[in-house]
Amino acid sequence: MLVKTFGAAVTGIDAITITIEVNVTRGIRFFLVGLPDNAVKESQQRIESVFKEMGHKWPGKRIVVNMAPADTRKEGSAYDLPIAIGVLAADEQINSCSISDYMMMGELSLDGSIHPIKGALPIALKARADGFKGFIVPKQNAREAAVVKGLDVYGVESFKEVVDFLTGRNDLKPEIVDTDAEFLKEQSRSEFDFADVKGQESVKRALEVSAAGGHNLIMIGAPGSGKSMLAKRLPTILPPLTLNEALETTKIHSVAGKLNGNISLLTRRPFRSPHHSVSDVALVGGGSYPQPGEISLSHNGVLFLDELPEFKRTVLEVMRQPLEDRTISISRARFTIDYPASFMMVASMNPCPCGFYNHPEKQCVCSPGVVQKYLSRISGPLLDRIDLHIEVVPVPFEKLADQRATEDSTAVRKRVIKAREIQSKRFEEHPDIHCNAQMTSRLLVKFGTPDESGQAILKNAMEKLDLSARAYDRILKVSRTIADLEGSERIEAHHVAEAVQYRSLDRSGWAG
Repeated sequence: MLVKTFGAAVTGIDAITITIEVNVTRGIRFFLVGLPDNAVKESQQRIESVFKEMGHKWPGKRIVVNMAPADTRKEGSAYDLPIAIGVLAADEQINSCSISDYMMMGELSLDGSIHPIKGALPIALKARADGFKGFIVPKQNAREAAVVKGLDVYGVESFKEVVDFLTGRNDLKPEIVDTDAEFLKEQSRSEFDFADVKGQESVKRALEVSAAGGHNLIMIGAPGSGKSMLAKRLPTILPPLTLNEALETTKIHSVAGKLNGNISLLTRRPFRSPHHSVSDVALVGGGSYPQPGEISLSHNGVLFLDELPEFKRTVLEVMRQPLEDRTISISRARFTIDYPASFMMVASMNPCPCGFYNHPEKQCVCSPGVVQKYLSRISGPLLDRIDLHIEVVPVPFEKLADQRATEDSTAVRKRVIKAREIQSKRFEEHPDIHCNAQMTSRLLVKFGTPDESGQAILKNAMEKLDLSARAYDRILKVSRTIADLEGSERIEAHHVAEAVQYRSLDRSGWAG
């Protein structure tokens, strides 16, 4: 008898429906075809053990399992459940009438329990798009998949539950998740706050500008000056995720297997901080079976690279294209996968190996030429792609001991949200552009041209600092953001002057 069950394969952050055709006829042997990997091929042993534990009989016949489309590679053990149900139905041990109404995925344990899978959210979205009545998924993935409205999601813990449900012996209740309530839940709560920061007013201003326009930023300062502390507080002033952004971000983390059973939807912007020993594949994604890297896991959020010169040169250079295109393409011989990578890069570094070059009080002990050699670990093209360079000076005792309250993240965030609303209105005819940092050259000419005095300041800066054309564009984008924070329609001279100040590493004083 021929029976069809349905699962899905995840490619990138999207899913493809997989039709699992099971045919049980007279003969012997078990055949599994349709480009399965080793984990899928090993399903026979797991399924046989489950049948014995659950009191089902393994068919002593010829079993052919075809996974269509046959040219799509099937990976992982999540196909155990649909294959097992297909074998039972094809052997007429259960009724197959309702099987085609459901998409199902899950890894079987030898005792019949069902382990969680990766990519439950994109699979649920595909099940709804294809018109399935419901999606049967491991209990640990049920809340994640139930975010998708218009689809009944059933969380199961054992193979017996699935069989009893499909045969009508047990009625499972679909998992219910209030997406709106989940989205708003603890969205604004954080253990970090700008109110914790003493002094550093100029740095906090730079972070505000960075958040308002989605600009990349690098902080240069001595050890203990507060660079990491400030970076960790940047997400608290970013605008809250929209529901579409939350779904897209959750899909990426779902595919990477980074969600636990208690999380159904990511409600806060990601903050990723990989160690400087990270490999280029771990950072941008890839591998034999491509997975999202750190730049994709920080999509719609912040990627913090602490001690930037300590990262391997090859690791930093592979970021140049994603920083421009806001997407990363993982190419292999037979396929290409695109992962989104629209993130804010925030980096920190010491000015020299000892950490005290340009320090107001302590003496740098580095020998001549060492400072320049240290800074040259970061290439000019990469620095060009960072909009704001800001010096972080150690806070004096008087400010550290000051008990007066400082501005908190909520107040700063209100200004950032107001500036983002101006940008959303400005770019409403351009659906792929959401903030000033994403402006194209054509839009920059239209919205980023300063007045005459601003042009004069910019010309002077270009000539004295010997800036590149890309740095010129970055200054104009930052100027536009500063003007938006003030609610000014025109870019004026003081906006350009402030933007130029955020190019510390372009100044000759840092070269030694």
